[in-house]
Amino acid sequence: MAKLIGIAVVVLIVGVLAFIATRPDSFHISRTRQLDASPDAVYALINNFSLWRQWSPYENVDPNMERTYEGPVEGVGASYLYKGNRNIGVGRMEILESKPGERIDIRLEFIEPFAAVNQASFVLEAVEKGTRVTWSMSGPNTFMGKAMMAFGLMESFIGKQLEKGLVDLETAARTPARKSALMETSAASPSLAH
Repeated sequence: MAKLIGIAVVVLIVGVLAFIATRPDSFHISRTRQLDASPDAVYALINNFSLWRQWSPYENVDPNMERTYEGPVEGVGASYLYKGNRNIGVGRMEILESKPGERIDIRLEFIEPFAAVNQASFVLEAVEKGTRVTWSMSGPNTFMGKAMMAFGLMESFIGKQLEKGLVDLETAARTPARKSALMETSAASPSLAH
């Protein structure tokens, strides 16, 4: 009896591993929200990495995270290096494409605790009462990523972060005094580590 149970467990494990291996080699996760804010206000908050502290769900994971901004303050070529605890790791972002009020494409390079290169995109569309924003993340799928996708964990985990970021982006875009203060701070020291 124990031998049959052992064989059944091995067959089950092999079946699950085979199922995971058949998952797609890449992933794409996106969320869309209509924000009660102008395309220009939304675009300004995404196009300048030093302003991400106002809305990005990844900025508050580690209160002691080190940040370094390089290149231009905003737009194509602007980059952001971060180093945090094990929950945030080490990585780098760079703006690859920037069309005012329309689109921003970003290269995401994760260095630690695992290496990966993904892409994030923000597509902005002016609508009658604000801006429709689609935030997406895509990239190659590792075996662990395939396992997370097979059971819906990656879609759920990343999707919730994107949703929270879009809600906070709307709040930040509707708070001009706070935005102005941060813009002045970032303009004064765009290349300093914080």
